[in-house]
Amino acid sequence: MSDRTAAAEGPPIRDAATVIVLRDRDTRPRVLMGQRGAKAAFMPNKFVFPGGAVDAGDRAVPLATPLTPVCTARLEDDAPAGIAHSLAVAAIRELWEETGQLLGRRAPWPDTVPTDWLPFAGAGLRPSAEHLQFVFRAITPPGLPRRFDARFFLLDAEALVSDPDDFSEAEDELAHLQWIEVDRVRDFDLPFITEVVLAEVAARARDEAPPESVPFFHNDAEESLFLRLHGRPMRED
Repeated sequence: MSDRTAAAEGPPIRDAATVIVLRDRDTRPRVLMGQRGAKAAFMPNKFVFPGGAVDAGDRAVPLATPLTPVCTARLEDDAPAGIAHSLAVAAIRELWEETGQLLGRRAPWPDTVPTDWLPFAGAGLRPSAEHLQFVFRAITPPGLPRRFDARFFLLDAEALVSDPDDFSEAEDELAHLQWIEVDRVRDFDLPFITEVVLAEVAARARDEAPPESVPFFHNDAEESLFLRLHGRPMRED
């Protein structure tokens, strides 16, 4: 998957996926967050949701269950066809790498397991995307050392097949992994876009149905636009 550039002299805009894991949504909702390192090139010291850029190999990873048709349609609204699968795989991979949390189903792999997915497959699992709900899209504004076209997925913690309090298998990209109450998360040092997304999460904490449309915060060199993604009708082959 090739990167896109906003301007000839600017950094490439990479497709990325972020996962907002929500817990206790019917009582006092909490979200899973961690702190980026002080020396991180992008958003140092900030508290963020797990997530990262799409890798080239994500396209070939077989999902046990796909995204819902409505999520797929909205992910591919104003985006390349077929990107929804790669974004879903990236979301599950980043969640697993950065927090140790597993989102999958017990199912055999149809082909040779990619090396970096061997531990996942070793647990008898294939990644499963049916519980990911696409709720927000944002393009990083110009002027930063790295730029991403990030899609945010909301996930109920009950869909995890791992212990939500066990972060022992997490890599070291995020420190201080913890569940933070939505009504106090702004006490932490957050990126601006995370604050915007949290408002959407708070409004949807007790509503499990897909949103009527998905907010799209589009930044380019000339202006910032706040759009809505409705999704084209799915084609039937």
